[in-house]
Amino acid sequence: QSTWGLSINYSISHINSLNCSQTQITLDCCYIFWIAKMNILNTISSLVRKYIKYFVDKIFIHRRKKCKSVKGAQNNSPKGDDDKPISVNYHYTRQCNYTCGFCFHTEKTSFVLPIEEAKRGLRLLKEEGMQKLNFSGGEPFLYQKGEFMGELIIYAKEQLGMESVSVVSNGSLISRRWFATYGKYLDILAISCDSFDEETNVLIGRGKGRHIKQLHKIRRWCEEFKVAFKINTVVNIYNYEENMVKEILELNPVRWKVFQCLLLDTENTGEEAIRNAETFVVAKEQFREFLTRHAECKQLVPEDNEHMLNSYLIVDEFMRFLNCRGNTKVPGKSLLDVGVVTALQDSGFDEIMFKKRGGKYVWTKENMK
Repeated sequence: QSTWGLSINYSISHINSLNCSQTQITLDCCYIFWIAKMNILNTISSLVRKYIKYFVDKIFIHRRKKCKSVKGAQNNSPKGDDDKPISVNYHYTRQCNYTCGFCFHTEKTSFVLPIEEAKRGLRLLKEEGMQKLNFSGGEPFLYQKGEFMGELIIYAKEQLGMESVSVVSNGSLISRRWFATYGKYLDILAISCDSFDEETNVLIGRGKGRHIKQLHKIRRWCEEFKVAFKINTVVNIYNYEENMVKEILELNPVRWKVFQCLLLDTENTGEEAIRNAETFVVAKEQFREFLTRHAECKQLVPEDNEHMLNSYLIVDEFMRFLNCRGNTKVPGKSLLDVGVVTALQDSGFDEIMFKKRGGKYVWTKENMK
């Protein structure tokens, strides 16, 4: 700016002090305008360079902070971000050997992914933040006598480094040999048991009268092979008046998950449903009555329909998240095709309810008592 001012002052004084011709005055005026133009262009150029540098620095700093936060999230557990699939339930098969009348994940297909594709899906989930993986069905021990699932359990623990791997099963097909092969890689085994009266179990569709005997065997095997033992119970019209305190205290599971019977359109209610659970449903008051009766069981973890419906990330046999909003199960696109982040957008997952129901808990067998 100082150079600009000196140049203009010099030219004006030159015109005033000399008896200049018209041509000289014209040339001097052109020089003044040229000087002004060049300084304006230099000023604009300088400002542009400053603004470009400012925005580049801002973008670089933002991306550097983002990378640090992502790296920190990968190295610190637990992950609390809403878009992270922290706990995933993989229903890799819909086939089952039981006929429970209230079942809400029914035998619509017989499809099972090739094991390498299943591993790829689990790896993608782990890369996006999965910490706990639960295998369910159907009956997960029905396909290849549990060998398929066993290999995935080893992969999840040894290759992916999962914090926790669990299985939910009716227990009827589990053998001691399976425990001997895969037990050391499994954190939690949950066995579904809705009654300690075999007649009630048969009425529900849970086996043919040997369910309780097998349950006690599995309890001993869990103790032998150091697997945390858990029980799942669905409160329905046939068992809500039962008192299970004595049996639960005797079996002493690390957790006793108690669900209220849930209706899901196309699964256990409606014209397209394979099951009809409408006759199994209990009211909230009946569910609370069951909970009150078992209040002394400290392992009891209750879940009514409100807490259960949208608080689970469910992946089906095609690696699709199932959206349960609207009391149905609507599959999205397979995460194998679109990736986990995109697939999650259609999952309908309720992160707040997941936390509210205690979805994140101490889930490694070394720390469970």
